[in-house]
Amino acid sequence: MSAPSPEPRGPLADDIRRLSEARHHDPFAVLGAHLEDGRKVVRAFLPGAAAAWVMGADGGALAMERVAGSELFEWRGAPAAVPERYRLRWRDGTGEHEAWDPYCFPPLIPDFDLHLHAEGRHRHAWRFLGANRRTVDGIEGVLFGVWAPNAERVSVVGDFNGWDGRRHPMRVRGGTGVWELFLPELPEGALYKFEIRNRATGAVLLKTDPYGRRFELRPANAAVVCTRSAHRWGDAEWMERRAAWDWQHEPMSVYEVHLGSWRRAPDGGFLDYRILAEQLVEHVRALGYTHIELLPVTEHPLDASWGYQTTGFFAPTARFGDPDGFRWFVDHCHRNGIGVLLDWVPGHFPRDEHALARFDGTALYEHEDPRRGEHRDWGTLIFNYGRNEVRSFLISSALHWLEEFHVDGLRVDAVASMLYLDYSRGPGEWLPNIYGGRENLEAIDFLRELNTVTHGEQPGTVTVAEESTAWPQVTRPTWVGGLGFSMKWNMGWMHDTLEYMRHDPIFRHYHHDRLTFGIMYAFAENFVLPFSHDEVVHGKASMLHKMPGDDWQRFANLRLLYTYMWTYPGKKLLFMGNEFAQRSEWNHDGELEWELRRYAPHAGVERLVADLNRLYRELPALHRHDFEQEGFEWIDCHDAAQSVISYVRRAGERLAVVVLNFTPVVREGYRLGVPCGGRWRERLNSDSEWYGGSNVGNGGAVEAEAVPWMGRPWSLRLTLPPLAGLVLVPERG
Repeated sequence: MSAPSPEPRGPLADDIRRLSEARHHDPFAVLGAHLEDGRKVVRAFLPGAAAAWVMGADGGALAMERVAGSELFEWRGAPAAVPERYRLRWRDGTGEHEAWDPYCFPPLIPDFDLHLHAEGRHRHAWRFLGANRRTVDGIEGVLFGVWAPNAERVSVVGDFNGWDGRRHPMRVRGGTGVWELFLPELPEGALYKFEIRNRATGAVLLKTDPYGRRFELRPANAAVVCTRSAHRWGDAEWMERRAAWDWQHEPMSVYEVHLGSWRRAPDGGFLDYRILAEQLVEHVRALGYTHIELLPVTEHPLDASWGYQTTGFFAPTARFGDPDGFRWFVDHCHRNGIGVLLDWVPGHFPRDEHALARFDGTALYEHEDPRRGEHRDWGTLIFNYGRNEVRSFLISSALHWLEEFHVDGLRVDAVASMLYLDYSRGPGEWLPNIYGGRENLEAIDFLRELNTVTHGEQPGTVTVAEESTAWPQVTRPTWVGGLGFSMKWNMGWMHDTLEYMRHDPIFRHYHHDRLTFGIMYAFAENFVLPFSHDEVVHGKASMLHKMPGDDWQRFANLRLLYTYMWTYPGKKLLFMGNEFAQRSEWNHDGELEWELRRYAPHAGVERLVADLNRLYRELPALHRHDFEQEGFEWIDCHDAAQSVISYVRRAGERLAVVVLNFTPVVREGYRLGVPCGGRWRERLNSDSEWYGGSNVGNGGAVEAEAVPWMGRPWSLRLTLPPLAGLVLVPERG
């Protein structure tokens, strides 16, 4: 028999009051089992319970006494009567319940993990923060962990406890600001959040898990408890090759995709990851791409943000299924020879009240001062890269996608906004760094660490910077002062090229330098040539309708543009829909205009893209030295009068000659200097009728003449088709 509990007084009365008000900072000091005067005391706070028992060592139920005037129950007796891990039984208005007492378990997060996290050096923080399956003394459950250093009290709330913050308050781990609680027998699929009471203001916040691995489908936003992955990977061969991948010298052609608007179900809803993978891989393989790049599939509340306002940095969006569904997506791509890159957004995060913004009632992940902490243009908040725990969060997120989902690389969004403190800010709207400059020193250090860690931990993976300024050495190693990215989008080339192409051909000779200037810096960085989603929205027109002239000229110009892109130094990236010349701007609320592929001009563009990819892969001259000067030389960059440019791409003795005519005039007898004699095959002609062109060309091959031209000992006498490009290779290779 347990002894009756006395009226609460002194410290216990204060503990009861703070527990009932859900503001107790140290619930383990009261709840659970304790030794007092040689006797064991077991306490449990059970709101709504009419009676309660603790299950004894002999299997019997030991009645607990209600502490007068409270919802705290207490048992006192011999220490051996109750085991170290014990179950509670209680009766309330819904019936009788039995469960392990969470407050009979010791702290479970290792001190070393907490130490690394606090130093900003933890690379796998998702393994102890968030919700993780654990087995403790043979008892399975979920270990919850959350960083909230300015909280007075943090509770796990969910559909398993009526979202009542009084039921499962967490323990804080000293001065680390990390709170934890082990909940035994919690089922997969349980919904949860963290209820946080700020210690300064008393404000109570309901927050979703920053480290959540799965979330409800928007607009709901609770995190979902998920078990360890059941997916069995089948991409071992791919992963082995990836670790040794010489990406600098191999072809890399990327198909950029927004999964929510690539294809839709017949009812207009989203397809799931598996169906998307099957259909997308079939399409991408037919077109010859080496990689898919996904606009962010990290969880986000607003469809119209396209994923760039992330709230779940560790979770694939529930729009298309569960995390194992996304694993299957990546695995299927790999088993079919397709790499997967993911847009990743460490530059900012949205203000949604349920997510990271003022997470514990203070500016925790962001800066307090809006001159450092806000992107006014985007209505978002900026990470505090100088805070150790924030760096642990972001580095862990990056590695999570590379390790847990086998993603092959990260395209890092909006890098320029991270590098400059005055990015899109006027005078008085920004704060200089400690040296008085505009460079964000903490962000620079973070980016260098990101690239060092990801390349070191996951060899063969790549990081690609969307960086639109002239910041030096973005893609140079950190040990020589660079940022350490693998590649960078060539925004200058993209803007100059599109600006040139928009002009009517009759005026293009006035803008010839737009085509030729880019080679001056083409090898200063490792560049990707992007015609991305950003170029076909917000009134910028589709790629087809950026081109001047009537429909025939538009299609010819577009085929010419793609031929130029695929033969110019740099890796390639094309947004979905551009491969078949979609007429409308991209609309994230619908699917692509697939019906256009039935019409000859659109089908012709798609065939050209497939052949350009094939040629790019097959000819080492077109890819071996994408990042090195030795892979490119001009034949003639000065023929502005005729708007023609020509160049050689090479890989050692392997050559490809490219000549591009940016006017609708057929140029008969155009003499072009070449490096060697013999027969030159016309490997590609973008004016071929196969692609929807007028079929002007050179009959498939041309014999070189011993006529010196353009500083070369041999020359070809060519017919240049209108608004078209030719790729020629010597028959010897």
